[in-house]
This record gives sequence, structure tokens and C-alpha cells, in this order.
Amino acid sequence: MASIEVEIKQNKKFESEHQKAAVNIMFTSSWLYNINATRLKKHAVTPEQFNVLRILRGSYPKPLMLGNVTCRMVDKSSNATRLVEKLRQKGYVKRELCETNRRQVDILITDKGLALLTKIDNEAEEWLDTMKGITKAEALELNRLLDKLRS
Repeated sequence: MASIEVEIKQNKKFESEHQKAAVNIMFTSSWLYNINATRLKKHAVTPEQFNVLRILRGSYPKPLMLGNVTCRMVDKSSNATRLVEKLRQKGYVKRELCETNRRQVDILITDKGLALLTKIDNEAEEWLDTMKGITKAEALELNRLLDKLRS
């Protein structure tokens, strides 16, 4: 197990443990993102597209408006409009005008999108192997600390 200093080839000490923790979180986030992106690449979807599909599956069979998708996304800076359009072009989602409000566009995951998520879910153990270095108790504590950090 390499320390953050070794991973980023840092010669100087961090100014504080808080600074070290912040850099460590950002580095580890990028590391996990890249592992996730690599596993999703074989399915021709990005982590952001995968996130949109999971959100839509969570509301299925009820459609969601774009704003509802955006506020649930892991990466709030992602362009949800562009992501939904790419997924629509691949046949994973469909957009429909709302019958009760013609200005509202509803987004719904398709059967093809649900099938893709099932396929990816069946490979989840490989993805979760990246977390095998910590115990369940450590994962619980890590989740508690990360939640506390954001509160």
C-alpha cells in the first residue's frame, strides 16, 4: 500500500493533515473514477451516462424531468442535456412531451437501457473488488466520515 506522498511523488511534507486528507480524497476519487470508466468503456458508456441510467432506473416506470435527473447526479457539473441526448441516440432512453404540460419533457429508460444496466450489474463484483482492501466496518466509518465532511 503506497502512501499519497509516494503516489504523487511528493518530496515536501503537507502543510497539515487536513491538506493531506483533501489531496488524498481527490486523488482517490480520480483513481476510482478511472477504474469505473475502464469497466464501463466496454459497454460504450461513460460513468456520467451510467449515472443517468441508474437514476432513471430508480424512478422506473415513472419518467423524470431533466432537472430531477440533474439534481440526483453524482457529478453536478455534468451536462445532463448532452448526456441524455447521447443515451437517446444509443436507444437507452427516450424523451417524450408530457401529456399534462406540453412544455415539460419526460425522460424514461428503455428496455434496452434496463438490459444494459442488468449486464453491468452482473459485473459489479469486479468493480467492488477495488474496495476489498477495507473491511465492512472500515467502509461504514469511511462513509460516516465522508458524510460528516460534507455536512
